[in-house]
Amino acid sequence: MSASASETIRVSEIFGPTIQGEGALIGQPTVFVRTGGCDYRCSWCDSLHAVDSRFRADWRPMTTAEILARVRALSGDAPLMVSLSGGNPAIQPLGPLIRQGQAKGYRFALETQGSVSRDWFSDLDMLVLSPKPPSSAMTTDWDALGDCVKAAASKPRIALKFVIFDEADFAYAREVAARFPYLPVYLQPGNHTPPGPEDMDACIDTEGILGRMGWLIDRVIAERWFAAHVLPQLHVLIWGNKRGV
Repeated sequence: MSASASETIRVSEIFGPTIQGEGALIGQPTVFVRTGGCDYRCSWCDSLHAVDSRFRADWRPMTTAEILARVRALSGDAPLMVSLSGGNPAIQPLGPLIRQGQAKGYRFALETQGSVSRDWFSDLDMLVLSPKPPSSAMTTDWDALGDCVKAAASKPRIALKFVIFDEADFAYAREVAARFPYLPVYLQPGNHTPPGPEDMDACIDTEGILGRMGWLIDRVIAERWFAAHVLPQLHVLIWGNKRGV
């Protein structure tokens, strides 16, 4: 599906530069463009303000030019990585934004659960597929996930990223990785979030997160899954669930 530069994009927030806190680009200076709207409702969603329709009034329709102007202002016009997140950014018409931003020297990464594929995935510099495990209470559409991989196969780096809370989640990650053995895998311990966006600045259970990370490392070693990368959500450990960092 193609998109024109005149189409508006529902934006929940644009912030940065800060560091990417997770996955294949962890630690890299990044500006985030968080879109509004999602086709999933994960039980432990940490970005309800960009997902639930009751917050739709806070989302701003923006053109490609408006978004790029904001990104350039935040970055001081110095090209860097732009992370497209959500919600599910794949449901937004982001093709022109990616291409026009790249023409100005920016690079673009996008993270999605792999439920919707787009032809412009092939224009990305990095595609992170984060299928949702059993603890999310969502069901994976395997054909749709495969279509996302195919749509991006011609150019960008592709990686799998999983949130892991328990043994069922770990087994799920193993299953997905077996279906796509040529893709790098990143695992991170799950973060039990507060009940709503108004509570996102509440203290997090750091001890629980680190305990799950220790368990996750032990499981990876026991399974001899030496191709997997086990990483924390660095931004959560530093700032908790605070928005805009």
